[in-house]
Amino acid sequence: MQLLLVGISHRTAPVDLRERIDFQARGIADALRALADRGSAREAVVVSTCNRAELYVACDEAAATRQDLVRFVSDFNGVPAIDVAPHVYDVTDLDVARHLFRVAAGLDSLVMGEPQILGQVKDAHVSATEAHTAGPVLNRLFHASFAVGKRVRTETGLGSGAVSVSFAAVALARKIFGDLSGRSVAVIGAGEMGKLTALHMKSHALKRITIVSRTMAHAARTAEAIGGASAAPWEELDAVLGSSDIVISATGAASPILTKAHIESVMRPRRNRPLFIIDIAMPRDVEAAAGEIEQVFLYNIDDLQATVRENLARRASEVARAEAIVNEEVEKFGSWFRSRGAIPTVVALRERFETIRRTELERLDFKLSSLPPEARARVDEVTHLIVEKLLLTPTEQLKALGDTETVGAYAEALRRLFALSDQPANEHTEGEADGKAGRVQPFRRPSGGPR
Repeated sequence: MQLLLVGISHRTAPVDLRERIDFQARGIADALRALADRGSAREAVVVSTCNRAELYVACDEAAATRQDLVRFVSDFNGVPAIDVAPHVYDVTDLDVARHLFRVAAGLDSLVMGEPQILGQVKDAHVSATEAHTAGPVLNRLFHASFAVGKRVRTETGLGSGAVSVSFAAVALARKIFGDLSGRSVAVIGAGEMGKLTALHMKSHALKRITIVSRTMAHAARTAEAIGGASAAPWEELDAVLGSSDIVISATGAASPILTKAHIESVMRPRRNRPLFIIDIAMPRDVEAAAGEIEQVFLYNIDDLQATVRENLARRASEVARAEAIVNEEVEKFGSWFRSRGAIPTVVALRERFETIRRTELERLDFKLSSLPPEARARVDEVTHLIVEKLLLTPTEQLKALGDTETVGAYAEALRRLFALSDQPANEHTEGEADGKAGRVQPFRRPSGGPR
């Protein structure tokens, strides 16, 4: 069994391509079902955010599966493969673990240390669990990534200071205006990103913050949560824009809500008063051509890279500490991952010893028949404990071997010495190595899903 990651991110693909490859918008459950139907992977998790679209799979042959996953990214999103392929990255085995751990820690985010990504990684795993596409390998991988994210946040200062996309948006506004006191801010969208941005803005003695949403109740709740902000209905959007200095747009709309013509109409009565717009939505809320209008300063997610670089420079020491944690956890996961090659042999060895134990008890049954039930149960218990103690050291030593080649050599020796039957490595869970029965059901399709 191999681990494979295929994806695109803000590091490899421009915003316009990331908008077109959006598994979240098209439905993660549908994506997992469609991927299951292709049959190239045994397990799968889809991580889809505004800055990345990644497929994590456990498969038999990474090279062949990689080609199929690239085609899947293209087919499912309706984007020509020729547009997708140049921007795809792929890694295997422990490099997959290292990448995911860095993602969960916020080390691979657009804004270093942003906290939202860990929750998004957890949500991706929940979706795969509900769709029955996450098995023992990806379960172990993702739970390990959660631990990495928690360690980095508690043991380093990487996530301190509200480092997020919304924080970067505020930092950019301060670069444009200098002092933000007395400025009026409009936040379009009542979601978490808009709320976080408004909260960061609030600490700068603003004149006013107005939340605009298509659902007035949502705008009112967000304004209340922020404290000191007001809510406005969608019908008053133009009036709010006209009286604002800064606009933060973060809706979930599928197409631009502010066109060039719309912004031009808002700017006419402003008499050259500048309007600063930060579009942090994905897909973008504001038509790119709006940035051509005089006195309109339009920035999108990709424009926040300069702020990211500044954060990186200030947090160099925290990054080093976080990377050290990632390295530690990759080594731990690697030990487990390499040991999986020994599991079938361990299981077969235990089954062999257990068969011998039961055979001998049955052979001596006529001698034990005179014992009371409690004594017979004690004999069964004691013989079982003897087998466990005999197998404990070889089991631990075999699972602790440092590389797959050595594991294979030791496993082959044990199979020959004890005449063990061959067992496919990917048909057993790690629990079986501890004497627990059961087989993994690789890549079960959700009930009721398309076949």
